[in-house]
Amino acid sequence: MTDTLRYLPGNQPRARWKRLETAQILKRFFFCERSLIITASAWIPHIKDLDLKMTIPYFCWQNSETANALRNRVFQLRYPSQMMEHEGADRPLVDVINQIKSAPTVGAFLKAWGEVVLPALRDAYVEFLGYADALADAPTCRFLRLAVSEKEQQIVSLKKWSDAEVTSSTGDLAITTEWVAALAKQLEALGGIGTDDAPADMAIASIPGSRELIVPNEPGRDERYWPCRFYWPDIIDPAFAYGERLRLQLRSAISHINEVWAVEHGGIALSAFAEVLPWEWIFDAARWTYDESRHCRMGQHRLADWGYSPEEIPLGNYIYQSANGQDPIYRLGMLYFFETKNIGRKPERTAAFRQIGDAASEHDMDFDWADETIHASYGNRWLRALHALDPDKYPSADKIRMHCESCVNEMIASASDAEKTAITDRANGIIKRAEAIAAQ
Repeated sequence: MTDTLRYLPGNQPRARWKRLETAQILKRFFFCERSLIITASAWIPHIKDLDLKMTIPYFCWQNSETANALRNRVFQLRYPSQMMEHEGADRPLVDVINQIKSAPTVGAFLKAWGEVVLPALRDAYVEFLGYADALADAPTCRFLRLAVSEKEQQIVSLKKWSDAEVTSSTGDLAITTEWVAALAKQLEALGGIGTDDAPADMAIASIPGSRELIVPNEPGRDERYWPCRFYWPDIIDPAFAYGERLRLQLRSAISHINEVWAVEHGGIALSAFAEVLPWEWIFDAARWTYDESRHCRMGQHRLADWGYSPEEIPLGNYIYQSANGQDPIYRLGMLYFFETKNIGRKPERTAAFRQIGDAASEHDMDFDWADETIHASYGNRWLRALHALDPDKYPSADKIRMHCESCVNEMIASASDAEKTAITDRANGIIKRAEAIAAQ
């Protein structure tokens, strides 16, 4: 009797990958997700359409949750090792995904993200789940099934946005199409985002037509809204009261939609410090940026529910401009400054909305306060971490906060009489409309 007849068969498909083999595949997935988060976040200040600008942080937050789950699972499978080394053999694959940051147009960025990389990552997850062991590797199966569902939704949404962008920018059609095709060809040459085998070991050349993505001095602004620097008169005119009751409802909603600057700063800071700070920074910053996008949408939704159209609503950029030309740490500092500056007023405004029966404003302000307590801790933690890394390059959190306050005050002092008149007239028109609505 031969040896092959002395043992029971054990060639079940679920035994395809052992523990360390599984960890290597999940590590590859983690670095792909990480690259997508960083590159997409860097594009946020360049996006004009407000709805798209708010959607990108949502997708990045979803992907950060997947990436964090992947990372934790790798640690579990490699226990007791808690080290996540660099990309290693997966470096060429990450280099291809990183090129999305250098896309020549917004349309190319959206198509590369939504039509090349996301489908490849989704397909890799589906392939993995087809062989993964739902017994031994149940934790991975659970979060990857969720990730597949999210990727499917992201792909559909980005297809809509990319088609609209390409249609509205027909002059960029050729370069967009050629660049995205070249990126897809590079990914194909590596064998896609596979499972069993590492990607081919090859140098990734810059795609012709690529451009360096730099932080813009003027952020993208949705042309449907009324453009301005200062979005409410009290910012530049002490005689114009912040307001109570109906005026407080409006001021709060206008403030919320104008947190668009915080979304932009979050994306810039996440990308700028992704190679300086550890993964935990990216994870926190993705959540922070997504939270700010939710606050922006809160104001957008309340104003729409009250009957205001976008062209009536002021969308300012003075806080964004206050950090122009400075190290990205001051973009992070602006977030920290305004979180700590306003957090104490949120509970009393929540109570004020409750008193007048505005459940929506009360609800939004209550959740806003909870978010900002988290954000203040983020700012404190990571400003201190940067200072500890390089005290000469990165000042202390207190000094950064003071500098940001000075920059904002300087910007406010630059307001012209024409700007004061324009925003006062705009605000009075908004208030007058609200008074008419309330009187009905």
